[in-house]
Amino acid sequence: MRAAASLAVSPLFPPPNRVLPSSAARIPSSTVAKPSVLLAPAAAIREPRSRSSTRAYGFSGANVSAAAQETSLAIKKKAAEILDDLKGTSIFLVGMNCTMKTDLGKILADALRYCYFDSDSLVEQAAGGVSAAKSLRKEDEKGFRDSETEVLKQLSSMGRLVVCAGDGSVQTSTNLAYLRYGVSIWVDVPLDYLANEMLTGEVSLPIPRNAPESDSFSEVLESLVQQYNELKQGFGTADTTVSLQKVASQLGCEDFTSVTPEDMGLEALKGIGRLMSVKKMMEAASKPF
Repeated sequence: MRAAASLAVSPLFPPPNRVLPSSAARIPSSTVAKPSVLLAPAAAIREPRSRSSTRAYGFSGANVSAAAQETSLAIKKKAAEILDDLKGTSIFLVGMNCTMKTDLGKILADALRYCYFDSDSLVEQAAGGVSAAKSLRKEDEKGFRDSETEVLKQLSSMGRLVVCAGDGSVQTSTNLAYLRYGVSIWVDVPLDYLANEMLTGEVSLPIPRNAPESDSFSEVLESLVQQYNELKQGFGTADTTVSLQKVASQLGCEDFTSVTPEDMGLEALKGIGRLMSVKKMMEAASKPF
């Protein structure tokens, strides 16, 4: 049975005094995956399909089911392999907001029997709703940022969570420190793929920053590039990276819409497994003879 977890966002409470758990120890930078290119090849960006049909590209119906079942079983197996080593350590997903990031978070939570939270949604809840959060951000930027920090503070005091973290999680040293209480994963999605998602209505930022109200692909992409440049340094501090472009290449997919959240989930679990292996080797090396 999935462990229960709750978050009282109002009133917000201070976290208990904590020592950084050994399970959240930092991994040498040489082991951290590097991000893929900023923009995807033009041929890889096609009209998005529904999530239920993404696997249908290039497969017959029987093969679709077989491929999906094989991936599902591989996810369960990999999750079982790393569960003991994780010891309840939470997972924080960072990166540009997109449906892939959200779906990936839910798949990881289900596979690990963790609870799922979206930090942006919690900030909105604490502010009194989406409209109130937008107003707060416009009228009191510091107050809004403080709310983001308070939500992360509470989430980092818990265990067995998968948190889809918003932009604010990587914009201050305080927030980055809270991410260190768990394993952080950068969900790296090409910006033109994301722009296409936004224009087709598949994704909308929970709390829009400066995205233009435009149907122009170039204007939306320009805004995303600006936002990405502000955040990429914070994204780069993540313990590991799951790249949509890399996964598509490994699977031999002709376009990114053929990659499912399950495919990304399996790659994320493999990345977590590698981190746990490095951690165990470091702990073994530190023991006296």
